[in-house]
Amino acid sequence: MSDIAVVVKNLHKEFVLPQHKNTSLKQVFVNLGRHHPKVQQKVLDGIDFEVHKGDFFGIVGRNGSGKSTLLKILAGVYAPTDGVVETYGALTPFIELGVGFNPELSGRDNVFLNGALLGFSRKEMQAMYDEIVSFAELEEFMDKKLKNYSSGMQVRLAFSIAVKAKNEILIFDEVLAVGDAAFQQKCFDYFEKLKGEKQTVIFVSHDMSAVRRFCNHAIYLKEGKIIGKGSPDEIADIYTVENIQDSTNTTPESPSDKKLPATHELDAKIKNQDNKSLTVEFVYKSNDSRDMYIGLSVQRLGSSIAEIITPEGIVLRGNGTISYDLDLGLLNPGSYQIGGGLFLRANRELVAISPANCNFVIKGSDATKGGPLKLEHKWKTD
Repeated sequence: MSDIAVVVKNLHKEFVLPQHKNTSLKQVFVNLGRHHPKVQQKVLDGIDFEVHKGDFFGIVGRNGSGKSTLLKILAGVYAPTDGVVETYGALTPFIELGVGFNPELSGRDNVFLNGALLGFSRKEMQAMYDEIVSFAELEEFMDKKLKNYSSGMQVRLAFSIAVKAKNEILIFDEVLAVGDAAFQQKCFDYFEKLKGEKQTVIFVSHDMSAVRRFCNHAIYLKEGKIIGKGSPDEIADIYTVENIQDSTNTTPESPSDKKLPATHELDAKIKNQDNKSLTVEFVYKSNDSRDMYIGLSVQRLGSSIAEIITPEGIVLRGNGTISYDLDLGLLNPGSYQIGGGLFLRANRELVAISPANCNFVIKGSDATKGGPLKLEHKWKTD
């Protein structure tokens, strides 16, 4: 097993949830000795996989699938209810960036504090300090107290410190959600470096373009079980199918059993993008004579932020082309993706999805705004 980095065998995790809560000291004594029912919540159910040295291993799944619990077991934060986890090499988890930060200390002091938690000496941190601050793009703020930082600034600083850790196995949980488009590009460059160095990485993300770009193996979690193992493209397609089905109110099937019919095709490409809008063009092909429609999903970090379908007045049948003009003025700076699904109008069956090649970036930054949707400033003071 010289090439194995992590082995997970028949892993189970359950949490015991009490159904009774004492809200006063009196209730504590009144209920002392009484039996109160508890509910067991099964979060992981028989997980098995291996990560080889040099793998960039993706773990994919929707919210509530058990990804974070799995990572915390790998990191030693949680103990499994049953099963075995074996790691061959020192492991550094980047699960909750910024844990250990003190809001009353300055950014400068927190760099040295967080570095100490990662095992660096003060001398080592002094040598890396300027590089960390430059990467985080926070040169003007390092002497301010951390409590005056925005949440995005805090995470950027934490990530910039964390990437200095040197261990055989690295675990990342949704780190690409930090910062604006420019900082996300720095994250991408860092992952390219790790991939080129054959660093062993376990990577959780909702950003399927990142999973396709960096990972060489991936698994799909759903309700605590692995329902898919394979290439990043195969696993990303499962995720995309589920996302599109939910965003268009179709009845989802089991992704591992879902086979889209070969009689339908859907392709998409972005055309004519400028600062105000872009056009996404869909080319559909079908040997089916029934009416169809297209569902479009605008996604950021793998989560759908807006959906729309072709109205009933537009009939799609056979082969054809249809386009949609997206108003970019609705979106904040960042990286986005457009996904498309082709459906039968009669029963809303998903019959084709577009390849994940419709990515676009809105450049710029605005410290007063966050999230994907651009809200207008309509503040009023008394």
